[in-house]
Amino acid sequence: MIRDIVQYGHPVLRQKCRPVTAVDEMLLDLVADMLDTMVDANGVGLAAPQVGEDLRLAVIDVSHDPDCVSMLKVNGEDTELTSIMPLVFINPELTFSQEKESGMEGCLSIRGIRAEVRRPAAVIATLPQLDGSVLEIETDGLLARALQHEIDHLNGVLFVDRLPAVGKVSMKNRLKRLLEENQYA
Repeated sequence: MIRDIVQYGHPVLRQKCRPVTAVDEMLLDLVADMLDTMVDANGVGLAAPQVGEDLRLAVIDVSHDPDCVSMLKVNGEDTELTSIMPLVFINPELTFSQEKESGMEGCLSIRGIRAEVRRPAAVIATLPQLDGSVLEIETDGLLARALQHEIDHLNGVLFVDRLPAVGKVSMKNRLKRLLEENQYA
């Protein structure tokens, strides 16, 4: 089922989400809905708070561009990107590389706004799976950026928060208009 994607200004987007403590039928339905919603919106990732759920759960699928990473190891082994997509995870943890790079980002919850965001170039992500297993993913490129972006959502952080001061100032009026349009009570 396609769910509504909450927009900038909704309080759930600023919450540090609750850990997932049980994988039950309701959670599995939510995952299926999130995958459908992400595909319908032409997104590469979607976090539970973006569909109004205060849970540390996210989905990512960057398989449309198998060359979007130059390095991918899963549990220490070189892996093909398409073999782990779509990626569904709960209660993630991230370790960042020192090297940083800039890349264009947008967000399904902040429609019509894109900006250059500087982030660590590579990550090691510990991603508990719904079946109880854990994937440790070491990667770069679009997958590293998507992991950071979606995990930020689980911590109440939006990509516009990552902009330098000059970027925030130039974005201020556009974000204010979005707040006025979205008007969450």
